[in-house]
Amino acid sequence: MYVLTIDQRGSTSDVDRVPELISDLARLTSATFERSVGDELQGVLDSAEQVVDAALHALRGGHWYVGIGLGVVQLAPGASPREGSGSAFVAARKAVELAKGAAGQVPLSVVAGTMGGDTRTPAQEGDMTSAHAQAVLRLIGRLVQQRTPAQWRVVDRLRALEGGAGRHGGQKQVAGELGITEQSVSRAVLRSGWQEEWAARPAAAMLLDHAHALVAAGARAQGTRAERAQTEGDR
Repeated sequence: MYVLTIDQRGSTSDVDRVPELISDLARLTSATFERSVGDELQGVLDSAEQVVDAALHALRGGHWYVGIGLGVVQLAPGASPREGSGSAFVAARKAVELAKGAAGQVPLSVVAGTMGGDTRTPAQEGDMTSAHAQAVLRLIGRLVQQRTPAQWRVVDRLRALEGGAGRHGGQKQVAGELGITEQSVSRAVLRSGWQEEWAARPAAAMLLDHAHALVAAGARAQGTRAERAQTEGDR
C-alpha cells in the first residue's frame, strides 16, 4: 500500500489549508485523509493511480510538500491513518522531509520503505524504481505548477469530460462552455502541457506499482529468512 504525508508550506504565514485539501482529496480519491499533526495530513491508498491524482492535486496550488511512502502498512480496516504503522509510514515521513529539502525542485519525493536489515535486491531495485517514479512525477508536477488560471479553467473542463484528454470534440465543447474560441482552447491545451500530462500519468502509476511490488517482494523474502532463522534456532 501507499502512504501519503502532505505538509503545508509556509504555514506560519498562511491560513490553515488542511481542511480544504482534505475535502478536495475526498472528492478525488476513495482514501481517507486526516490531519496527522499541525498543518500536516496523511492518507493510505491502495491504488497507484489515486496516488498520482492526489499528489498532483496537492502540487497544483504550490502550497504543499508531498511525501509518498511505499511498503508495509499495518492498519485495521476502517481505522484512522493515525493508527497505522509499518515501513510505508516511515518511508512517507522520510519522503516529505526530503521534499522539504528539494530546493528549486518540485517539492515531491518517493521513498521505498524497508523493514531494516538486509537491503539487497529486490530492495535496491525498489529504491531505483521509486527514484524513477519520483522523476516522472516531478516532471509532471512542473507542468502542473506552471499553469496559469486561464489554462486551468480549460484543463479542468477537459478533465471533467469523460475520457477528456484534449480531444478535438472535447475542446469544441469546452470552448462553448467557457464562451471562448476553439483556437483559444487549443492554445491553452498546448501551452499547459495537458496532453503530455495525460500521457505521462499512467507511466508514473506503473512505476509506483512496480516499485511497490519490488518492496513487497523484499519484505516477503526477509520474512522467509526470519522464519528460517527462527526454525534453525529452535532445533
